[in-house]
Amino acid sequence: MSVTTVPLRPVSKGGLWLMWIGLIALLVAGTGFAWCQTVVREFEVVKAGEGKSPTDGDIVLIKYTGRLGNGTIFDQQEQAPMPVTGVVPGFSEALKKMQKGGKYKIVIPPEKGYGAEAKGPIPGNSTLYFDVELIDFKSEAEVRAMQQMMQQQQMQQQGAPGAPTPQP
Repeated sequence: MSVTTVPLRPVSKGGLWLMWIGLIALLVAGTGFAWCQTVVREFEVVKAGEGKSPTDGDIVLIKYTGRLGNGTIFDQQEQAPMPVTGVVPGFSEALKKMQKGGKYKIVIPPEKGYGAEAKGPIPGNSTLYFDVELIDFKSEAEVRAMQQMMQQQQMQQQGAPGAPTPQP
C-alpha cells in the first residue's frame, strides 16, 4: 500500500496576518449586527399619522396605556389632554415626533423618565413602556380661546347677571 503525499506550500507571514484581520473584522461586524438587533427602540411608529407634529407650545389629546417592564399597567386614559412640556422629558420628545392620527410605541429609560425617584405605582429606576395614539393637538392660545367661548356660552345659558336676556 502506497501513500500519496501532496506537498503543501508554506503560508507566508503576510497571509497569516490577513487571515487574522479578516477574522477580527468578521467578529466585529457580527457583534455590531447582533447589538443593533437587540437594542430597545425608544420610538416606534405602529401606524403613521398625517400633518404636522406638536411643538413645545401645544396641548395634545392622546389615548395611551403606560406599562412597567413586568407588564403591569400603571396608567391608562382614553382621552387625556396634556401640555407637551408638562410631562417627563422622554415622553415630551416622543410627542414632538408624532402626527395626528398616528399610533406609536414609546420606551422611556429611567434617565428620561422619573430616574431613581419613585412616583406612585412606578418604582425608582423603571423603564416605562407606552402605547400612544395622538388624537389631536392645539396651541395653548387656541385652547384658551375655546375655553373662554365655552364659559361665555355657559353664562348665557344660565342667565348669569350681565348676560343679555332674549327679547320677547
